[in-house]
Amino acid sequence: MKKTKLFAGLGALALIGGVLIAADHIDAPSSMGTTADIADFYGFEPSTGSDNTVFVVDLQSSVLPDLAYGTFDESILTEINIDTNNDLVEDMVIQAIPRDGKMYFFGPAAPSTTGISGTILVDSPLGSVAISETDAVTETTASGVKLFAGPRQDAFFFDFFQFNAVIGGMAPGGFKTADEAQDTFDGANTMSIVVEVPNSLLGATTGQNALGLSVYKTWVTTNKKQ
Repeated sequence: MKKTKLFAGLGALALIGGVLIAADHIDAPSSMGTTADIADFYGFEPSTGSDNTVFVVDLQSSVLPDLAYGTFDESILTEINIDTNNDLVEDMVIQAIPRDGKMYFFGPAAPSTTGISGTILVDSPLGSVAISETDAVTETTASGVKLFAGPRQDAFFFDFFQFNAVIGGMAPGGFKTADEAQDTFDGANTMSIVVEVPNSLLGATTGQNALGLSVYKTWVTTNKKQ
């Protein structure tokens, strides 16, 4: 198998169960504020009863479009890890890395090594898409995989100023209602990587949720070239 140089882990964000949503927005000091900083990770079915799974990785929060759109770092490999046998070790990965204005995807395939380091699986190309700027560009491959990479409106809603007021004891009334709260992230973007994959490419899973439904356990890591 052809491999690139080793990539070592910088950031990680877990999403357990496939339909839950994790929110982070501030990563470890080594990646905070960079395109290795994982803001959010989402996994869901695009519609009820769909045979596809959508993975969304949001990197680098608070990218303001009136200043400049963010960019993807060509030394950063983003890796979606998928556990199919419920042991919390990745059995398959989907990788994304930018090169010259395009995002290249690899997998789903078994990783060269598990854990916080790995190599690009160049023998398992999934497809590529032009990195969007002001206009959204999507690509659908012959295998039914849909791809996107570029800036998107930050989906995270948080009234940071009221939060600080509550923590500081200056808001005896507590948190505001949804109608009253001010979204601190309104107007800000993240750099998003989106992959919609037919479940047939992910294989069978032994994981189940509390309702007895089959789920994948999945998490995302960002890795820097060594």
